Amino acid sequence: MIEVQNAVKTFDGFAALDGASITVPTGGVYGLVGPNGAGKSTIIRHLTGIYRPDSGEVLVEGAPVYENPEKKVLIAAIPDDWYYFQSATIRDMMKFYRGFYPAFDENRYEKFRDVFALPERSPIRHMSKGMQKQAAFWLTMCCRPKYLILDEPVDGLDPVMRRQVWSIMMSDVSEYGTTVLVSSHNLRELEDVCDHVGIMSRGKVLLERSLTDLQENIVKMQAVWKPGETPVLPRELEVLHTSNVGRVYTYIVRGTAQAVTERMGQYNPLMLEALPLSLEEIFIYELGGEHYAVKEILL
Repeated sequence: MIEVQNAVKTFDGFAALDGASITVPTGGVYGLVGPNGAGKSTIIRHLTGIYRPDSGEVLVEGAPVYENPEKKVLIAAIPDDWYYFQSATIRDMMKFYRGFYPAFDENRYEKFRDVFALPERSPIRHMSKGMQKQAAFWLTMCCRPKYLILDEPVDGLDPVMRRQVWSIMMSDVSEYGTTVLVSSHNLRELEDVCDHVGIMSRGKVLLERSLTDLQENIVKMQAVWKPGETPVLPRELEVLHTSNVGRVYTYIVRGTAQAVTERMGQYNPLMLEALPLSLEEIFIYELGGEHYAVKEILL
């Protein structure tokens, strides 16, 4: 399990983390989202042992990560700007990764040669951003990490390769129980892979829930009322948003689909239907009053 407990980190008086807390369950995929400057990359640098918090704790399996080699070998990361030695080839970096990670799987490295089809002995610096990102996945997934930390992992990849790398990662989650934390602005993509999500703004985690909890406790209702008989719904029915196109009214309501349908049905609509919300819609309405910058990235 990964735990960040009330972590604070300041740089020249700026609080990059301001009491941030997250819990990433073992064997799950946790999506961390937020606007630029929210603190996502700072949390990732703490989890990989680059930073030490000014206060609070950053724990993997109950122990601090900073200056803890026993925990660091369990963690592999792909940052948005992947680091490699200036003149290194993929083969050179493979030897480096193999020397650091005891679980490095050379058989998997050979199998992935056909998957990624990259020039293994050419300098990485001569490759495009997309090719460099593929190289990072090739090497990182061969480390067989217990904990995989990703920052905008599929930026620069074409749709076919995006699907390929997600398939590899989800296979490891299913088969080996790999725990994944992924930071991304792309909620639509995270919706397909994550079972828990946390959203950050200004160094704090504003919301942390499982997708199941989110999806079961907020619903989109579409209704058609008799002409001139559009009701004013009671306050006890917690309506977060209302809009209409002609006679079709759309309501975003907090509650289960069954409970909300039964309550709104008492007003005798001509048509009433409960519809699922996307992850993007859920966060927009859950965080509607929290902070403009949070809403902005979700639109």
